[in-house]
Amino acid sequence: MDRRVLKYCDLGLIDYQEAWDLQKEVFDLRYKNEISDILFLLEHPHTYTLGKVADKNHLISTSQYLEENKISVYGIDRGGDITYHGPGQIVGYPIISLIEWERDTHKYLRALEEVLIKVCSKFGLAATRNSNYTGVWIENKKIAAIGIKVSRWITMHGFAFNVNTDLSLFQGIVPCGITGKEVTSLQKELGKELELNQIKEMIVKYFIEVFGYGSSEKSSLSEICSSLISNHKQLV
Repeated sequence: MDRRVLKYCDLGLIDYQEAWDLQKEVFDLRYKNEISDILFLLEHPHTYTLGKVADKNHLISTSQYLEENKISVYGIDRGGDITYHGPGQIVGYPIISLIEWERDTHKYLRALEEVLIKVCSKFGLAATRNSNYTGVWIENKKIAAIGIKVSRWITMHGFAFNVNTDLSLFQGIVPCGITGKEVTSLQKELGKELELNQIKEMIVKYFIEVFGYGSSEKSSLSEICSSLISNHKQLV
C-alpha cells in the first residue's frame, strides 16, 4: 500500500501574488524534502493570468474594463494561455513530487482532469476530456482550466474549477486562447449555487484516490497551513 501522505490547506480568498509567492516558498521546501506533498485550495479576487507562451492579444479588455471590474493582470511561469480567476471558482495548487508518483507530465495532467471529472460525475454531469485541449469539458463548454509548471519533478500551479463563478468576466479575454468555445460552471449546469466547502472536500477525496495517497493529515492541516502562511508573511 502506498504510504505517501497528502497535506491539504484551504487558503480561502487570497491575492494572486501572495499565493504565487507562497507556492514558490513551498516548492523549495518540497524540493528539499522538508515537507510532504501539499494541495492548496483557494479563491482569488478578479484576476487574469497569462502563461509563459500566452498570446497577449488574447487579453481583449480595455484598461477601463479592467479598472471598473477591479481585475488584476499577471504574466506568470505556468504553461497555457490566458485564463480568469475570481470568487466562486475553486483554484487548486498541488505542490507534489512526481518522482514519488509518476515522472510523466502528461499523465499528471490527465490525473488532474480525472479528479474534476469525478467531482462533476457526482452531480450527474457527463464531464469529459477534449483530445485537442487540456482541461475538463461538458459538451462544448469548458468547466475547468489547467495550467502547470513542473521543475525538477516538483509541480506548481494547477487547475481552476468553475463552481459559482461569474462567467461574464471571461468576456474580457479569449479563454485559454480558444475561440468558438464556451465556458460554464457547476452553478450554470445545475441551476443552483453550490456550497464551496462541499466541493473542496470532494476534490480532496478524489485527489487522494486518483494519485494513490495512503493517507492525508487532516488533523494537522490547519496548523501546517498557519505555520506556512505565518512564515511567508514574515518574509514579505
